[in-house]
Amino acid sequence: MTTWTAPDVDRRHEPYVADERAMLQGWLDLHRDTLRHKCAGLTAEQLRTRSVEPSGLTLLGLVRHMADVERWWFRVRAAGLELPDMYDYDKDPDADLNDIADADPAEALATLEAEIDAADRAVADLPLEHTFRRARRDGGSDEMNLRWVYVHMIEEYARHNGHADLIRERIDGVTGA
Repeated sequence: MTTWTAPDVDRRHEPYVADERAMLQGWLDLHRDTLRHKCAGLTAEQLRTRSVEPSGLTLLGLVRHMADVERWWFRVRAAGLELPDMYDYDKDPDADLNDIADADPAEALATLEAEIDAADRAVADLPLEHTFRRARRDGGSDEMNLRWVYVHMIEEYARHNGHADLIRERIDGVTGA
């Protein structure tokens, strides 16, 4: 068993009074910190622990998925940057979640941190009303704005943090925030 453990996290709290951008950023940061917190103090093996059959969901997979989602929505979509895929989605459309056997948890957590920092920098000067187009699978496209991305990312983290709660409880009984 490896002795590496995910670092402890000081969770920030969302603002109670703020303008819209600060409120959205605050809630997003709270949920980012929550995922980090759910991984804190765990070994590499524990981060690879699967939830419960038939699901293959793991905390490590969630960390990798959220790094990719940060990149995709903030940098590629909203900021319009051309960046390569982080994982081989031709081999497996859920490679970020599934391909963890040889994944390095320290590298995955560092990648998440780097993607969060890069995402924040990429949209820092864009107004919430900034729009972009998203291609759909049916060949059409939708106009979206940065505000939608923030709301979606808060939802994405909140949903997956619920998964993380259950996985963490299975690993060592830790529950709650």
